[in-house]
Amino acid sequence: MLRLLASLLTVLALACSQAETPAADTTAEPAANAMAEVPTESEPEPVDAAREALRIRASAIFGGMPDEVSNEANPVTEEKVSLGRMLYYEKRLSKNHDIACNSCHQLDAFGVDGEATSPGHRGQRGDRNSPTVYNAALHITQFWDGRAPDVEAQAKGPVLNPIEMAMRDEASVVAVLNSIPDYPPLFAEAFPDDAEPLTYDNMARAIGAFERRLTTPSRFDAFLEGQIDALSDDEAAGLETFFAVGCIQCHVGPAIGGGSYQKLGRNLPYPTEDPGRAGVTGDEADRGFFKVPSLRNIEQTGPYFHDGSIASLDEAVRLMGRHQLGIELTDPQQTEILAFLASLTGQVDEAYIQQPQLPERGLDTPAPDPR
Repeated sequence: MLRLLASLLTVLALACSQAETPAADTTAEPAANAMAEVPTESEPEPVDAAREALRIRASAIFGGMPDEVSNEANPVTEEKVSLGRMLYYEKRLSKNHDIACNSCHQLDAFGVDGEATSPGHRGQRGDRNSPTVYNAALHITQFWDGRAPDVEAQAKGPVLNPIEMAMRDEASVVAVLNSIPDYPPLFAEAFPDDAEPLTYDNMARAIGAFERRLTTPSRFDAFLEGQIDALSDDEAAGLETFFAVGCIQCHVGPAIGGGSYQKLGRNLPYPTEDPGRAGVTGDEADRGFFKVPSLRNIEQTGPYFHDGSIASLDEAVRLMGRHQLGIELTDPQQTEILAFLASLTGQVDEAYIQQPQLPERGLDTPAPDPR
């Protein structure tokens, strides 16, 4: 009897012991599996060290492309830009009402007219090529010989040039603008602090303000900003060659040019009768010197050189190697440089350059004068 009682007690104790033991965690294994299935963060793509080094070097040499080129003497405002856009397309600023800024610097054609030299009043032509207006505000001066310090001063020149727009004098231009009823209030809005807003100088300031936003960022700028695959392998190789052969002796800065004057034919004489910078300074030491052109959009802005005498970019590059660098570029070097130059073709803001509706003439607006 005692043995039976002891056995019963043992069974009860064992049962209690098992009841107090916590049940097995049936969720442990699935949880562990779930954790194992969580994807780990992927390793970052390896940086192409050579391409990044090329980008860093290029950034130091060329800098960035701004959206607007500022001028403390002529702050850009929306009112100036709106007026300047009208004046840029305004043919009544010419004697025969048939030529505007856009006639020679066509905004829908990368700022050029594709002519060696541009036709002006009565079809007359000067002896220099009309360079693109895009990115021109980045240059140290304007015109091939640098005779205008900025785009505001440049805007004054062609209007009074007898070969170009052929207006008689500043007073005649102001009289035409005053005769068009909508222009006086537009000038007052653009130059609210001026006692006499509609002046010849303010005409040029408005055009200059509009031109200061004519910048064309390209894939090359994306590359400079860190997108190292923005250039193809061929274009990157061309940039390396551009450095190696010495193109950066002249073509530097955001405009990739436009920042200095150079002798055309520095290493091998180049035949030209144009005095270049000497015609402005009167110094014979400046004979044959011209402002270095920008290479922005260069594929689209031929013909080339100061006289527009070179039809193809291929020939222009070969001649620059020969006359400026004193070398004969090999065919591979030529191909690589041309590939790089293609990356400089930028984006034009179509909305910004859209031709506006121009004001109607007034009763006193002079008639076109073809004389």
